[in-house]
Amino acid sequence: MSVEREKKREFRKLWITRINAASRMHDMNYSTLISKLKSSQISLNRKMLAQMAVNDMQSFSNLIKSL
Repeated sequence: MSVEREKKREFRKLWITRINAASRMHDMNYSTLISKLKSSQISLNRKMLAQMAVNDMQSFSNLIKSL
C-alpha cells in the first residue's frame, strides 16, 4: 500500500474521531450526525466538520441544534 493512501486513511480516521467526540457533547453520535446532515442536504465534508469541532465549537453547536 502506498504511503499516500495510508496518510489519507489516517487523516480520515482522525477527522471522524474529532467529529464523534464533539457530537457526543451534544448527545448525538457520529453516524446520527452524518445521517441528519445528509437528510438535511447539508454538504460539509469531514475535514471541515472536524475543523469546526476543534476551532469553532459555537458554530458546530449551532449546526447540530439546527438539525
